[in-house]
Order: sequence, then C-alpha cells, then structure tokens
Amino acid sequence: MPNDVGHEIADALATLLKRDTRTQLYQRLTEGLGDAVDETTYPVLSGLARTGPRSAADLASEIGLDRSGVTRRATRLANAGLLYRDPDPHDGRATLLALTEAGQQTVDVTRRRLAAHIEASLASWPPAEVRTFAHHLQRFVTDGPFA
Repeated sequence: MPNDVGHEIADALATLLKRDTRTQLYQRLTEGLGDAVDETTYPVLSGLARTGPRSAADLASEIGLDRSGVTRRATRLANAGLLYRDPDPHDGRATLLALTEAGQQTVDVTRRRLAAHIEASLASWPPAEVRTFAHHLQRFVTDGPFA
C-alpha cells in the first residue's frame, strides 16, 4: 500500500467532517420539515434515533455538542411534538429525551433523503464499484481506526 494512501483518506475524511459540509447536508435533509427541524436540531433527532432515549448530557457527548446546546435544541423539538422528556428511572434528578412517533417519522424522512442523495451521487459509478465501495466503507468504519 502506498504511503500516501493514509493522507489521501485523511484528507477525504477532513472534507466530509467539516462543519460547512455537514451543515449543507443537514440543510438539504431537513428542508420543508417544519420550523423546528433544521441543520441545528437534526443532530439531536438523528442521535436519539441511533441511541434511543438519553439524557441531554449523554446525548451531548454522542453528537458533539454541550449539554446546554442539546437542551435548547430539544426544547424546540419538544415544542414541535418531535420528542418528549421522561423521568430517568435510574436518576430521579434527570430526564431522558426520546423521540415521539412524529419525531421518528421525521428521522425516517431524512434517512430516505440521505440514501437517495448518496445513491444519486454514485449513479455514474458502475454498480460493482458502488457495492465494493459500500462494503469497504462499512469495513473501514467497523474495523478501522475509529472502531
């Protein structure tokens, strides 16, 4: 394997992980889903869909925000009926954030949009290359340096 492949992958990951890249993607995914759902609240919805009910502090570490940022975004989403707060059965002082059915449906819409966006961007690739890329990306994520 050439020595520069690590740099090439690192550069590609840096582009994918840039805040601007994520913001643009989240804007596309959340377009037309209501005032409460935008590029700032999307990570809360998406994070809860991945993890299930979580405290604001636990979700904050999962999605890379601070607890107060999660709480503010969660309030917007709760006011829109997309998540609710439940008492934490293990800590009487804490509450858990959880998706409502409408919140889960919103996440489902964004995931379908994301899958369609990815598939459209790969439409010019030969199908075998797309399958190989998907396989190797999953393997990299599962077994690679971030596992």
